[in-house]
Amino acid sequence: MKKLLFTSALVLVGIFSIAQNKEAEIKFEKTSHDFGTITEGTQATVEFEFTNTGNAPLILNSVNASCGCTTPEWTREPIPPGQTGTIKAVYNSSGRPGSFSKSITVNSNAKSGTKILSIRGTVEPKKAAPASPVENKPQ
Repeated sequence: MKKLLFTSALVLVGIFSIAQNKEAEIKFEKTSHDFGTITEGTQATVEFEFTNTGNAPLILNSVNASCGCTTPEWTREPIPPGQTGTIKAVYNSSGRPGSFSKSITVNSNAKSGTKILSIRGTVEPKKAAPASPVENKPQ
């Protein structure tokens, strides 16, 4: 009888501890974006929207781009359960003609851990300005 009561108590404690386990969770509407073709020298911007689908406040600890050509901005305050936030990525195409593919690493307190966002596209080189005619003067 004591064994049955002890086992029942353990089961109940386990159920209650699982039911009260509060964790944040992050769910993105999209995790990648293709800018297509952009002109060299422009700054291409995209916003990644996410929702806290967990039952505890979501905190973004850090958001890091794979290179200095991409600048992330993000919601800094805790996101309550059911609410949304954004991560904005700005790609600077100056001096970077050709194809690009960059990543943004999102570290948070979400139970799913680190998330990776990606951006890609092609930078069309700036058209060179026409050269000025050079005058040839006789010497």
